[in-house]
Amino acid sequence: MPDTPRNDPAHDRTIDYIEMAATDIDATKRFYSEVFGWRFTDYGPDYTSFEDGRLTGGFYEAESTRRGTVLIVLFALDLEAMEERVRAAGGKIAKPIFEFPGGRRFHFVDPSGNELAVWSDR
Repeated sequence: MPDTPRNDPAHDRTIDYIEMAATDIDATKRFYSEVFGWRFTDYGPDYTSFEDGRLTGGFYEAESTRRGTVLIVLFALDLEAMEERVRAAGGKIAKPIFEFPGGRRFHFVDPSGNELAVWSDR
């Protein structure tokens, strides 16, 4: 999160930061770095923040995670290539690529058990 207040009205009522549970911080960092190119900053052994180039967030150490709560959806130009990257990095595909009005997407489960989705309009 920024150290200085945000004064730009464009930031008002927008998602600013996302936090998710992780059962293994190091495995989580490896996975998201390898698949999506995220950069991480550690704040002690139980917390790491990420930057994806547009949005920031963090992972906190937890004993367990629970799927089926908030669904975070990422965007990819090449959905098939991204699905393969997820598999290659050890992610599990929860829902293979499917179509929906406006595009296609798939859901995956990260090393900590969090379910996320990736979509594309292509």
